[in-house]
Amino acid sequence: MRLKLTLLAFLLAACPAFSAETVGIRKISVVSPERDRSLAVTVWYPSAGDGEEVIAGENRIFEGSPALRNASIKRGHFPLVLMSHGSGSRVEGMAWIAARIAAAGFIVAGPNHPGTTSGDSTPAATPKIWERTKDLSEIVTALTADSRFRDSIDRDRIGVLGFSLGGSTAMELAGARADLDAFARYCETYPAMMDCRWFRGGRGFADNEEVTVEKLDLRRIDRTRFEQSNRDPRIVSAVLVDPGLATVFKPESVEAIDIPLTFINLGSAGEIPVAVLSDNLAKQVRKASYAQVDNSDHFSFLPICKPGSANFLASIGEPDPICNENPKRSRASIHEELTGLIVSAFERTLQAGK
Repeated sequence: MRLKLTLLAFLLAACPAFSAETVGIRKISVVSPERDRSLAVTVWYPSAGDGEEVIAGENRIFEGSPALRNASIKRGHFPLVLMSHGSGSRVEGMAWIAARIAAAGFIVAGPNHPGTTSGDSTPAATPKIWERTKDLSEIVTALTADSRFRDSIDRDRIGVLGFSLGGSTAMELAGARADLDAFARYCETYPAMMDCRWFRGGRGFADNEEVTVEKLDLRRIDRTRFEQSNRDPRIVSAVLVDPGLATVFKPESVEAIDIPLTFINLGSAGEIPVAVLSDNLAKQVRKASYAQVDNSDHFSFLPICKPGSANFLASIGEPDPICNENPKRSRASIHEELTGLIVSAFERTLQAGK
C-alpha cells in the first residue's frame, strides 16, 4: 500500500525514548551498479559513547530521535537488520524503530529507495520491487566489506524489516514472487485502494517538485522483472509490517519460504485494508507468526507528532490523517507495542543461542 505523505513526505523523523549515548548514527553512500547511482544510506548501531549528540530528524511536525553522530561502534559482533521504507516515504520515517533495534544490540541500515522516496516518487517506479530488493542486497555487500562495519557484523545473522511497500520488498528478499496478473486484478477489484488511486496517475514527484504523470497500465509492467525471484540467501529473518502486495504473491513461492517471518498488521480485526492484510500469508509460511496491533492504522507507523501538528496539517490542506490520534490509544502506546513485537522477533530469530 502506498504511504501518501504529499507535502509532508519530506518531514519524516523519529521519537525519543532513550539516551543518546546508546545509539550511534552514520550516513553513508553506497554505490549501486543496478541503478548507476549512489544510495543514501543511514546506519544505526550500538555506540561506544563518543560522537556528537544530535536529535536526528526533528522538524516542524515530528519529534526527533537522539543519537550520537559518527560515534565509534561498540566492540562486539552484532546481527544486521536491513530496513525498507514505504512508498513516498524516507528511511528517516523509520528512525524511531531503528534506534530501538540498535539499542537492543543490532546494526540497522536502510536506504532512501530512488523512485519511491519523498520528492522522488512516481507511479511508474512504484511496482519495480526488483530495484528495491537490489538496493538492500547491495547494502549487505557494501557493509560487510566496509572497514567501519565489517568486523562488527555477524554475516550469518542478517534480517530485514519492511513497512508497506518495504514489506513487499522484504517478502521478496525472503523468497516470495509476485504475480503480475494478480496485481492487475487487485486494482481492478479494489480501485479505491490508496495504491490503485496512485497508479491512476495525475501526479508524481521529481527533484522535490510535483510533476504531472500519466496513468500506469499495470499489465504493461515488465512481467519478467516483476515476477522474477529476488531471494537473497543471506537474509535469514524478516519482519513485515502492513506488507503491500499482500494479495498478489504466488502461493507456491510463499509456501516455499523456509526462514522465519513475523507479520504485523496495524488495526483491529475487520478494519485492516485488504491491500496489506497478511493473516493468510502467515498461514502459508511454515515458520511464520502473526500479530495485530489494535486501535491503530497504517499511519501509526509514522513518528510521533509534536503538539499542534494535526491542526497545522489541516491548515495547509494535508488530506491524510498523518497526525490524527486514535481516541482509544496514543501513537506512543502503539509504538511501544510495535517495539516489543519487532525487537523480540529479531532477538528470537537472529540472537537465539548466541
